[in-house]
This record gives sequence, structure tokens and C-alpha cells, in this order.
Amino acid sequence: MANNITQIALVDDHTLLRNGLAALITSFEEYAVLFEAANGKEFIDQLKTFPAPDIVLLDITMPEMNGLETAEWIKKNLPAAKILVLSVMDVDTIIISMLKRGARGYILKDSKPAVFRQALDSIRDTGFFMNDLVSHKMLNYVTEKDHKINEVSLVTSLTENELTFLQLACTEITYKEIAQKMEISPRTVDNYRDELLKKLKVQSRIGLVIFAIKYGLYKL
Repeated sequence: MANNITQIALVDDHTLLRNGLAALITSFEEYAVLFEAANGKEFIDQLKTFPAPDIVLLDITMPEMNGLETAEWIKKNLPAAKILVLSVMDVDTIIISMLKRGARGYILKDSKPAVFRQALDSIRDTGFFMNDLVSHKMLNYVTEKDHKINEVSLVTSLTENELTFLQLACTEITYKEIAQKMEISPRTVDNYRDELLKKLKVQSRIGLVIFAIKYGLYKL
């Protein structure tokens, strides 16, 4: 795709932000703004006029049809389009929710232009972009095949309780609620979490989710 223009759709209900992003994207070589939309419904309507974009810049909090709903629609109807989330929220459960709905990257709205350009390049060239919110180490669990045998052996080494915890961690409930569902103490849940972080060599709940999704331990 490097020799072609990468077409981008902007989906955000803040007009000033969209205008600023559009101007920034236009300044980048090899990128162009295909169209803009204020929410998911407008995005779908625009597709009646425009072809599918290569990359969708997607906000989360929007009226009528929010980012979660829009990401689900894109995953089902435009699987080739890559979603880059641009949000003010850096909450684990929100990031997990967007990853489960097919997001390929997640950056904050106060990111510098250079980081934004890096995100676009990475998604265009590799299919993913992960910054400090979702580290490169976590991304490797999704994209790299080098350690496949070791990782499969890790899967088979998980206990029944660890598997149960891991699957519940992929949902949007809190650790306290996981403890209640598993009928164990919050301290035991913390122990499961810490042990799995160490065993799977990931750094956060998001890393656990990505591992579980990759190896079919949690079905989307």
C-alpha cells in the first residue's frame, strides 16, 4: 500500500477536532481524508457515496451511534478497514472493549502529531499500532509467530481456575465482580491475576485479554 494513497475516514462528533485532524492528515504524504462523519450512523450513510476507507479514525463517545457500536458494525461489514481509536479515555475496560471489537490501535487525543503519524504508518504497514496504553510486548502476542510453541504450552499449563479467571477478565466486569462470580476472595483474584501476568509475560489486563483472544480462550 506504500505506493498508494491511504484513504482515511474521520468519525468524531467534535467538528473543530475533525477539521484539525483533516488538515494534519492532508499534510502527510501518502494519506488523504476520504470523508468525515459525526457518528456511526453518518459514517454508514457516507458509505453510500464513498468507497470503504483503509483506516477509520474513531472516537468512542458520540451521539446516536457511539464508537463501540460503530466498531462492531465495521468489524462485521468492513473487515478490511482498520480502526484507530482516538479518545480522551485511557481506562483499561474501554481499551479492552475496543480491542474486542476489532480496533487495531488506540491513542489519546492529546497525542503529538508525530505520534499520530507513527500510528497511521504502523497500522498501514503492519496492521497494528500499540503505544504505552497497549505495549509492543502485548502486541507481539497477537502478531508474532516466533514463540508459538512456548505460548501453546503456556495455554495447556493453565489451571481450570486460571482459565475461568482469564475468561472473566476478558469481559467488562471488575475484579471485585470476578471474585463474586468465582465465589472466592478478592485477594485470591489478585493472586490469580499476578500469577497469570507473570506466567504469560504480559503487563496488564489488556495483555491477558489479547493472549486469551489469540488462543481461542475467549470467543469474540
